[in-house]
Amino acid sequence: MLGPRRVDGQDFEAIEQALRRRALDLAAQGLAQHFNADDTDHSDSTIACACGGRARYAGRRPKTFITVLGPLTLERAYYHCDACRTGVCPRDQTLGMHTTSLSPGVLRMVGLAASGFSFAAASDLLWKLAAVRVETKQVERCAEALGRAVAADERAVAETVPSPAPTMYLGLDGSGVPVRPAEVEGRCGKQPDGSAKTREVKLATVWTAEGRDKAGRPVRDRGSVSYNAAIESAASRDTDPQPAAFAQRVHREAIRRGFDTADRQVVIGDGAPWIWNLAAEQFPGAIEIVDIYHAKQHLCDVAKAIYGPGTDLANQWARDRRAELDAGRLCAVVAALRIHAETVPEARKCIHYVFGNRHRMRYPQFRAKGLCVSSGVVEAGCKQLGERLKRAGTRWTVAGANAIIALRCCILSGRFEDFWERRAASAA
Repeated sequence: MLGPRRVDGQDFEAIEQALRRRALDLAAQGLAQHFNADDTDHSDSTIACACGGRARYAGRRPKTFITVLGPLTLERAYYHCDACRTGVCPRDQTLGMHTTSLSPGVLRMVGLAASGFSFAAASDLLWKLAAVRVETKQVERCAEALGRAVAADERAVAETVPSPAPTMYLGLDGSGVPVRPAEVEGRCGKQPDGSAKTREVKLATVWTAEGRDKAGRPVRDRGSVSYNAAIESAASRDTDPQPAAFAQRVHREAIRRGFDTADRQVVIGDGAPWIWNLAAEQFPGAIEIVDIYHAKQHLCDVAKAIYGPGTDLANQWARDRRAELDAGRLCAVVAALRIHAETVPEARKCIHYVFGNRHRMRYPQFRAKGLCVSSGVVEAGCKQLGERLKRAGTRWTVAGANAIIALRCCILSGRFEDFWERRAASAA
């Protein structure tokens, strides 16, 4: 008997789960018998050791692995090196499980789940959807180890490709991520006492926008967006032998996407000096554009400072300045700001912002050339990272955050399968 004669939703779900678990257990037993009957992993009495010596055969040893079928205990040939006093099981290397107790299939599940959900939620998700039990701490360790492997792969693989479109866009931005106190010790921040609670994740996004909407405005091409980010510095000195770590990351992404070979290279940012310093160093011929929505937000902040938030005067002043900005009348914008420059600090700051970026705010000319003037793609990328990294109560180490950032960017950019193919090839 499978269960009660009456089968409501709850009873049927329990039956499904029981049958599924039983089927998986039987499959796991069969797979274990298959591997344990195969002793070809012991073909020599000694094998080469990583230390340069020889490791001798020391019998077979069991180890339980977590697989997509459930727990699986394998008997593997074990070799021990007397010189360096380490042991190795060749079969673990062959199966891609020499550094973990998770099978490649489960490790891939862990990566996908942990890149989008908290480690606890990822553990729960694996159990509910795949009936695979991986404890929260193990999800954390394995996801971060996988993220470090993804990050190393990103640094190692940056093949040059031709530009897929005549015009390519590179968006740069930064977003704060909560970290542990030790990671911000001695750093200045935005807290009332001048301390910091976050570290800045810098993001590079590359995309194309050859399509047009009904109004003729450029539209991001579906599937063209890639993301690359890390908590890294973008600053370097003239005496440094290499560009800053984030500058190198941007260069790799540009090569990987063909941005550096595009007929028109466009860099879009929010006006932060580090963005334009990096753009000038890496892509001196690129068209630089301040995201128009950031520019308008600066004007709205000034309006609030002058007339008060939500007042009719503030709203009208902001509308007039935005219209001038859209029309390319930057002199009119600056003139309106100067009226309040002596009494409103925000107005003085905005004058410097507009004047310093005036060649990046030629919006009518940019639009006439069919160019994007907003960085919505970059904002979306920051939001994607924030959804994973800024959960309530979360405090990261820089190393842990960078591992999950690398993993999430790889998945969002559609490169996860490529990573696994290279990983499998290197283990073969």
